[in-house]
Formats: sequence, C-alpha cells, structure tokens
Amino acid sequence: MAGDGRPGVLVFDVNETLTDMTPLAARLEDIGLPGHLLPVWFAGVLRDGIALSLAGGRAAFAEVAGDVLRTLLARHGPGGADPAAAVDHVLTGLPDLPVHPDVPEGVRALHAAGHRLITLTNGSADTTRAVVDRAGCADCFEAHLDVQGAGGRWKPAPAAYAYALRTVDVPAGAATMVAVHPWDIDGAARAGLATVWLRRTPVPYPATARSADREATGVADLARRLGTAQPG
Repeated sequence: MAGDGRPGVLVFDVNETLTDMTPLAARLEDIGLPGHLLPVWFAGVLRDGIALSLAGGRAAFAEVAGDVLRTLLARHGPGGADPAAAVDHVLTGLPDLPVHPDVPEGVRALHAAGHRLITLTNGSADTTRAVVDRAGCADCFEAHLDVQGAGGRWKPAPAAYAYALRTVDVPAGAATMVAVHPWDIDGAARAGLATVWLRRTPVPYPATARSADREATGVADLARRLGTAQPG
C-alpha cells in the first residue's frame, strides 16, 4: 500500500511466499536424496546466488540450483547416479509447484481492492507465470519479474528492487515488498520500500534485520488486514 494507506504496488516474492515448495522433497527422493534435505538445498541456492552477486558475478537460479544439487548428490546420493538427469528431474518440478492455499483468495481480494500486483523472484519469471496461471489468478498480476532484468543481481541487492520500481514506474514509497524471508524484507526496507512479512511458520524474525512494517500469516490474511473487500 502507499504510505498513506491507499492501494499501491504490492511486490510479491515467489518461492515459499506464494509457492509451496514441499512437493520437491519427493523429487529429491526420486534421485536418491533424503527428502529432508529440501530446506538445505534451497538455503544453499540462496546462499550461493546471493554470494555470487556480492562478488560481482552473475548466474541464473537454475545454474546455481544445479550446482548445489550436484554437491548434495556427491555427499549424500547413491553412487552411479547421473547428475545431469537428477538435476533435470528436480528442476523441472519447479513450474509444477502449487501455491499456498491462501494465495488465490488473497490475490483476488487485493486486486479487487485496486492494488497493483507484481512478482519479483530470484528464480524465473517464466516459472512464476506457469505457477500463477495454474492457480487461476494470472489476470490479477500486472507483471512477473526476475532478477535477470536487474543485471543478475539477486535480492536483497538494491538493484533488484530498483528494477521492479522502474518497471512499474513508482517511487519506493509507493511500493510494498511482501515476503516470507526476513533477508528479503530487510533488503527491501533498506531500498526504501514498505514491507510485509508473511509469517507462515513459528520461526522468529531475526533481531539483526530491519523489522517489517506489517505482519500477516498469509496473503488472504494480508487482504483482511488491509480491509479489502472480498471479490463477489
């Protein structure tokens, strides 16, 4: 929302914020890795992608994700597995991920209330489009962006948020970042955006990060907290 509370641009993170990534655990098991390594894999992808950006490098999400999977396979996987086929099997599951159950209702309510909705991901905009389209709310989003449009600078780099603001032609004060990741909230806040932390789990917010302006348990809860009317 805008600084005065009126509808504004809501910038949604995608992985774990809109999408439920837990089905990928079964794909890890398909290639011989324990399903409980899913959070380890995703955290490693974020770590390496963000670190590469800090060092001045550039790589797409799929490239980094593949590298981390190959490392996990070498450490925990069965001998003789084909790494290329294994990586392909896991990554092709990304466009098939479901959204969290609260997402369609909340997105439609926010859109009906006049908010402009976009996504900004460290992953792939094409993957986002596939997920949102299958969820039946593609018409609610104005644009799907990924950080390749920001010169490959992964969030929370300031350039990523600046790219989103340029795309929708609004100042930082007219946009709000919505994410489950505190590092994304912190980065957006430092870039001048308002922030909403979606607290989908009991994990506490880190004291070292800039606090979110608002909290909600999901997208539908956010819509209710903003006082939006439900679509009829």
